[in-house]
Amino acid sequence: MIIKEFRIILPMTVEEYQVGQLWSVAEASKNETGGGEGVDVLENRPYTEGDTSGQFTHKVFHLASRVPSFLRHIAPKGSLEFHEKAWNAYPYCKTVITNPDYMKKDFELSIESWHKPDFGDEENVHGLPPNLLAKREVIRIDIANDEVNSSDYKEDQDPKLFKPSADGRGPLTSDWIQRLKSQENGQQRMDSSSCKMPHMCAYKLVRCNFKWFGLQNMVEKFVHRQERRVFTNFHRQVYCWMNNWLTLTMEDIRRIEDETQKDLKEMRSKGSIKGTKVNE
Repeated sequence: MIIKEFRIILPMTVEEYQVGQLWSVAEASKNETGGGEGVDVLENRPYTEGDTSGQFTHKVFHLASRVPSFLRHIAPKGSLEFHEKAWNAYPYCKTVITNPDYMKKDFELSIESWHKPDFGDEENVHGLPPNLLAKREVIRIDIANDEVNSSDYKEDQDPKLFKPSADGRGPLTSDWIQRLKSQENGQQRMDSSSCKMPHMCAYKLVRCNFKWFGLQNMVEKFVHRQERRVFTNFHRQVYCWMNNWLTLTMEDIRRIEDETQKDLKEMRSKGSIKGTKVNE
């Protein structure tokens, strides 16, 4: 099993990110749905387990055209539907993705996320035991400077070009993280604005377990490459869509999620899917 921890620094507070992430998930789901493919939201409800409470979601992804070709060739028609169950007890969240109809217990992808008001310097935020900590690889993602695939690039989702309505939040420079750290240490300001840029880090621990003999290493490496791509593109979107969500409340978000759930059912039954296919 390959274990990677992605650390994404963002110019927003932990509280702002909760709203921005959920708004962006709803928006991205609509962009990925149509022509029989896309996202079905089966459940979206509050949950309580012991002392923990949050929001539980169960989604089904009908994305046959998005999986690698070697899986499409060996998998029966209709078998490439992936179930995502997520427990959002923000600032901690856990997501588990499975393929119960075909791969059953042979495939599981888990993503555990902690959101902290720091620069991603906490060594073991997920509390891994020594044996797993030794296997973990840390990957830092810079939303402004990391390269994205040409097929993924959109000018209106480029943090180096986008200027938020919030003063002092951008556009992001090539050295924006270092300047932000200097600002935190009182060494310099981000710009001439009187507003200081906030910051936070999303720590995302990804574990992929795939048990098909001969394909395990190939599939697990592929999944981790895709997760890095998804995390990079998605967090570029969260930042560049800031003007849409910055003034929203969690009550607004729940209303938007309910509306999106209805829209997705209609969109999946007609039209063509808007997103791009997977890079293999």
